[in-house]
Amino acid sequence: MNGKLKSVFVCSQCGNDSPKWLGKCPICGEWNSYVEEIVSKQHSSKENSKLNNYYLQQSKPILLQDIKSGDEIRMDMNDLELNRVLGGGLVPGSLVLIGGEPGIGKSTLVLQTVLKLSLYKILYVSGEESAKQLRLRAERLEINNENLFIVCETNLEQIFMFINNLKPDILIIDSIQTIYTERVESSPGSISQVRECSVSLLKFAKETNTPTLLIGHINKEGTIAGPKVLEHIVDTVLQFEGDQHYMYRILRSIKNRFGSTSELGIYEMRQTGLREVNNPSEMLLTQNHEGLSGAAIAAAIEGIRPFLIETQSLVSTAAYGMPQRSATGFDIRRMNMLLAVLEKRAGFKLMQKDVFLNIAGGLRVSDPALDLAVISAILSSSLDIAIDREICLSGEVGLSGEIRPVNRIEQRILEAEKLGFNKILIPQNNLKGFDKAKSSIQIVTVKKVEDAFRELFG
Repeated sequence: MNGKLKSVFVCSQCGNDSPKWLGKCPICGEWNSYVEEIVSKQHSSKENSKLNNYYLQQSKPILLQDIKSGDEIRMDMNDLELNRVLGGGLVPGSLVLIGGEPGIGKSTLVLQTVLKLSLYKILYVSGEESAKQLRLRAERLEINNENLFIVCETNLEQIFMFINNLKPDILIIDSIQTIYTERVESSPGSISQVRECSVSLLKFAKETNTPTLLIGHINKEGTIAGPKVLEHIVDTVLQFEGDQHYMYRILRSIKNRFGSTSELGIYEMRQTGLREVNNPSEMLLTQNHEGLSGAAIAAAIEGIRPFLIETQSLVSTAAYGMPQRSATGFDIRRMNMLLAVLEKRAGFKLMQKDVFLNIAGGLRVSDPALDLAVISAILSSSLDIAIDREICLSGEVGLSGEIRPVNRIEQRILEAEKLGFNKILIPQNNLKGFDKAKSSIQIVTVKKVEDAFRELFG
């Protein structure tokens, strides 16, 4: 006989629950985020312990001084970019969430990676694709693995039964939104189901020391679909992002208990899968803009990786009276601020002009050091004067028109020198403690935007 159903209202943003519906969440402040969830039935103690029977070990208290310290033993994923983002490899017993928009290549990345790991027994649980579809994808990737087991199942109790029989070294769940447990009455993908399944998988990963990879979808707001609390449960959150119309993909570390969150991996999407991009600077620089205005090269840093990226701009007379402002791969609000600086501090009238900005390669970059390249590209297009292709720029622009110092200037200079640039413009205050003799590239320091424009356009 089933017990009485229990219903609560849960915030879809932060996971806070309430016995009644609230217009505004008191925890995260989000409006209209509460949804009704049927949490669970009244189970007997025998039913409540049903899932625990599938765990292979029982945890027990250990004295702090008895716990062995030292570096974590990591599994080599045979992927330099993924190893870098994970902090050196996959840690046994860790729970890793890989999130991304539908169709961006999450399943391809994970399948391609585990196909290379022939030394480990891997269980791939697919809740979205059939075994035949996965086989076709593996054939397209042209990689074979005799230790990869596929099971198409969405019931968590059944999945743990397969795990108990197979005892895999690595577990893959694709995707966490499709998995459900019988202990919760709501539908798969709901807040209660995702939370309950994630907690059970975390308990399994920690007790059996089995690394577990969860694949999760990103909703239109750019957050992990389902409860935000999912990010607090897992050890590592990796976000796979990019534009489907471009071939480049970026793997970012948002949270990592076993490594740095400033790491970044870059891939190129091809017909045969994802290719690691070890030197993104050469891929992001186009060589066919010689003599054309509106392009400037910026020395940017994403995570801890320096790379050079092309900033493109087009400035034209507003055709419909109201000037347009558009930016791809760059914050539109920051671009408007830079345009105001050009108007007020440098005296360039762009009020009645359309301004379009594009970061080449389809990447989205948030490094403030792009400011100098952005305003230089805008001015280059407005004046129709090309910037020398041998010049690289790096600097943050302040509201008073000053060029503010940026971090890791040595890495930026060395990257520009490695790719054959002859001159780099950097903020004046960045030279403190830096030895110019160590580098063969000409370093020009600028204090204000006028100094930079004088150096670029004479």
